Amino acid sequence: MRVACLYNNDFELVPGATADAAAVRASAEAIHRALVDAGHDATLVTLHGRDLIQVLGRLDAERPELVFNLCESLCGVAANEVAVPAVLDLYGLPYTGSDAAALALALDKPRTKDVLLGRGIATPPYRVMAREADVARVAAEPLDYPWFLKLANEDASVGITEANVVADGAALAARARALLAEFGSPLLAERYVPGREVNVTILGSGETVRFLPLHEIDFAAMPPGRPHIVSFAAKWDEQHVDYAGTKPVPLRDAPPALVAAVERTARAAWDAIGLRDYGRVDLRVDAAGTPWVIDVNPNCDISPDAGVARAAAAAGLDFPALIDTIARLAVGRRRGAA
Repeated sequence: MRVACLYNNDFELVPGATADAAAVRASAEAIHRALVDAGHDATLVTLHGRDLIQVLGRLDAERPELVFNLCESLCGVAANEVAVPAVLDLYGLPYTGSDAAALALALDKPRTKDVLLGRGIATPPYRVMAREADVARVAAEPLDYPWFLKLANEDASVGITEANVVADGAALAARARALLAEFGSPLLAERYVPGREVNVTILGSGETVRFLPLHEIDFAAMPPGRPHIVSFAAKWDEQHVDYAGTKPVPLRDAPPALVAAVERTARAAWDAIGLRDYGRVDLRVDAAGTPWVIDVNPNCDISPDAGVARAAAAAGLDFPALIDTIARLAVGRRRGAA
């Protein structure tokens, strides 16, 4: 199959972002190699945003059988990633992963929660704070603390530290004001769910999906008193105490009823947001065994050392087989809709 492996290189144009640029490029190169190893005629295509129409025009002329869409931002703005599948659809080019509507919805965490709640899917109650008046109003409410703060339109745990778990209105107000001052974007506050954090990776589309082996975050090495959350440092700073204290491991000692409940809830969230081909749903399981959706991730990280690849390996899929599976799912979905 002729595959164009499309990734955004806008990080390479941002001064001081060399580490991010190297990671994005290394991931794209690894996926390109995996496609070649799986027997595809794959080419690597870069996109930095302002050349979107030019690059898509080139792909339109070449007409690859599939565009492997790895674009996570354009011009350094994550929200712009929705433009890529929208223009691919405009040109009639088949591509991997979720469409523009699903990506846009998942990037807006409050709206995602509204959709989940509308479908009767368990997700923690929430508030949105975009300005000082919102902070004052929410801090004055008699909330059932602890609550958890995060940016409403970001992923990758940006802005999350141990201070984001707040025990009362004063702590909520202080942390919310600090985040608004630092990032200048709306915040989502939701009730914190103590318990296990489970990651569910799903492959497929339509009525046919496959659950990869469930994983959870092992917080055993987290120092006493430190909240059991996956902070920004836990994902990106190998020297940080949170990195050592948040190890993803296969789900352990889970009764079949819990596994079924987690998979049922994750599948409902997948359908509600409109994911396809591959994605991950993150949940917290409370003391009563109820799974609560805390994040829905279309087009999640599929680098060789990321969680999807880890779950695939546990299912007996090596990295080229995983990438080949995603490519074939996308092509099969397209053909089935024709």
